[in-house]
Amino acid sequence: MTNKNLVVIGTHWGDEGKGKIVDLLTESVTAVVRFQGGHNAGHTLVVEGKKTVLHLIPSGILHPKVRCFIGNGVVLSIPDLLKEIQELEAAGVAVRDRLMISLDCPIIMPYHVALDQSVEQRRGNQKIGTTGRGIGPAYEDKVGRRGIRLRDLLDQEQLIFKLEALLHQHNFMLEQYYGAAPVTLQACLAASYDFLAELRPMMGDVLSTLASYRKTGASVLFEGAQGALLDIDHGTYPFVTSSNTTAGAISSGCGVGPRYLDYILGITKAYTTRVGEGPFPTELKDDVGRHLAEKGHEFGATTGRPRRCGWLDVHALQRVVEMNSLTGLCITKLDVLDGLKEIALCTDYEVDAVGTSTPVYEMMPGWDTPTESVKSFTELPENARAYLARIEALCGIPIDIISTGPDRSETIIKRTLI
Repeated sequence: MTNKNLVVIGTHWGDEGKGKIVDLLTESVTAVVRFQGGHNAGHTLVVEGKKTVLHLIPSGILHPKVRCFIGNGVVLSIPDLLKEIQELEAAGVAVRDRLMISLDCPIIMPYHVALDQSVEQRRGNQKIGTTGRGIGPAYEDKVGRRGIRLRDLLDQEQLIFKLEALLHQHNFMLEQYYGAAPVTLQACLAASYDFLAELRPMMGDVLSTLASYRKTGASVLFEGAQGALLDIDHGTYPFVTSSNTTAGAISSGCGVGPRYLDYILGITKAYTTRVGEGPFPTELKDDVGRHLAEKGHEFGATTGRPRRCGWLDVHALQRVVEMNSLTGLCITKLDVLDGLKEIALCTDYEVDAVGTSTPVYEMMPGWDTPTESVKSFTELPENARAYLARIEALCGIPIDIISTGPDRSETIIKRTLI
């Protein structure tokens, strides 16, 4: 059975390979929707050896007949969005006539970036690991009911009135508390209103358009950014992002009710990685950790920061399965485990009197036969199949897709999803 509306989310701390899978599944849909996060996310796509890195535009943009939507749950850096559009157009990808941006997207202003960087610097050794791109402060203004939204650009007089009030507040904090330089009104207009003519044809009512798609039976794919363990409510707080990254955010992030979602796919690496600060119970700082980092090319698509690597944390994955009501899993980067003598799965934690968690591992034999570029499940080494079967048994849901390399074609489809 295939599904009309499909969700793709990451199951750990991001960087699971969502971009490739969204791009793969886009072949069968009418539209792809991004519903949360900002340009702190990065999705890397490799098609016929050519790499494309996207930050705000949905990964379906490489398919010429597919429409892409940026929902109201996304905080928008307008200069970065337009730069991304220009880079795609320079590569021959048509964007402007296929992209709709919600009128209700909050805009990231220069004072958000200044505050983000000032706050992180003030934290010192207690830093969270933010990318410093203004994402968190933009969400703070949103929930504080004082944010500037895309629709505010349509009325210059009101926009300036709102910006002047915000600048008075934020510049006070920047100058008096953080000792940083103030942000000018001109800088804010240059990062927003000055682009109105270019943006206007792409601004629209995303909720209503998606509702019309549903009524006509069109298939839509919803693309999450970051990963479920970075969710502001359910992640490893305070080392999280500033938005809800779980499947439930779709309803608030683009206005599609949960009853209209048919299948929720969790993207999971065959091991676990994390960028930045925060707890990571299964992290490896030995030769195996270095093997995973080097063979997996573990560097952030957005920041270039090296990723911390460790064994697959199935105990955390079980929690993510529950909080997202995952239908199935996609395992990526299976080939990175090639050549390891033993592979560990974290199935539980032992917690001591002061709350320190020690992973409980289940050891499984590795495999020497390469899995890279394998496109049939039966061609995988026996021990690799056993490893995947154990993940399925522990999580209680099927593995429907397996990625054996970065290219779109290096994929095993066990079940047709859409």
